[in-house]
Amino acid sequence: MQKRSLEIVVLSDIHLGTVGCHALELLQYLNSIDPKIIVLNGDFIDIWNFKKYYWPESHMMVLRTLLTMMANGTDIYYLTGNHDEVLRKVSSLQLGPFFIRDKLVLNLKGERVWIFHGDIFDVTMKHSKWIAKIGGRGYDLLILLNRAINRISTKLGKGKLSLSKKIKDSVKKAVRFIDDFEMTAMELAIDEGYDYVICGHIHQPKIRGYENDKGSVIYMNSGDWIENLTALEYDGEEWDMYRYTEEEMLENRRIEKLVKNRMIHDEIIIQ
Repeated sequence: MQKRSLEIVVLSDIHLGTVGCHALELLQYLNSIDPKIIVLNGDFIDIWNFKKYYWPESHMMVLRTLLTMMANGTDIYYLTGNHDEVLRKVSSLQLGPFFIRDKLVLNLKGERVWIFHGDIFDVTMKHSKWIAKIGGRGYDLLILLNRAINRISTKLGKGKLSLSKKIKDSVKKAVRFIDDFEMTAMELAIDEGYDYVICGHIHQPKIRGYENDKGSVIYMNSGDWIENLTALEYDGEEWDMYRYTEEEMLENRRIEKLVKNRMIHDEIIIQ
């Protein structure tokens, strides 16, 4: 399969180490692209909810794939988020083509692009972090319940549904959280003189423009790899939103078989 050449790819909220992470789908996507820069915009590894007993081979393969991409010339910027905030203690670290930062500013053809996770705008994160952590664990349980329901729903021919997304959307709409988040990011970006602002955190993929009496800006959110399975791509001319499609599931099943075979092989070697 020929890989697509890209200048920049932005991924956020992958949450490796949790049951909700779609690592196999992410592997398929990573193996289909050849980017010069990958920006992991926060919550790449879910340190909040990390469990020693849960680290599937597919999650390790994501790390191996990224290491291979770095060896082949891709620069990787790991921007810290709330679920991996412990890395903010080393947010000036650079190891060859690997960088840990709290934010990233790029100059693309004279236009300034501001990239950061976005949890700084979350009131819950600022004042009630323990509530957010409890919510994160409950979210994992909801994902497990959702998968069980979807197995039954699919067999009955009714298709899949997302309980977690419905619950989150209804709550956030009630408190206007998403709109407030986006407006805050856009207005601050205009004040600081940026042409683009890219966030993650709220798991809502979007590209939208905004203008006020001080100027204009393009807001983008790269979404997540829990429910939406999206990424932002820059080909050197314009930004676009990638969305993982149902058609790609067939190829994903092939990768899943490879992962299982690798696990069986490793078990034989250990024995």
